[in-house]
Amino acid sequence: MMYYTYLIRCSDNSLYCGITTNIKRRFTEHKEKSPKGAKYTHTHNAEKIEIVFVSENRSLASKLEYQIKRLTKEKKEILISEKSLHVLGDKADKECYTLYKEK
Repeated sequence: MMYYTYLIRCSDNSLYCGITTNIKRRFTEHKEKSPKGAKYTHTHNAEKIEIVFVSENRSLASKLEYQIKRLTKEKKEILISEKSLHVLGDKADKECYTLYKEK
């Protein structure tokens, strides 16, 4: 099963990071303020998915989520604009992740 680590832009321009096995379902949960959605997106209104990385297991996805959450907003914006994990430096095994391309 593949896991996805994603960044969502909210209506106040903040960014929310999470992991899931189904990106479309999870975004709908955030957007529609489902009880399964995050408390953060209930109050900050999820607007759009900015970037998604694919990993082959939950452990890798969780590690990437942790590293992204530790980044400054400025570095998260660089990650989004350059579609690259290079902003993490040597903190993540970048070969374990691929950029998600919607089919």
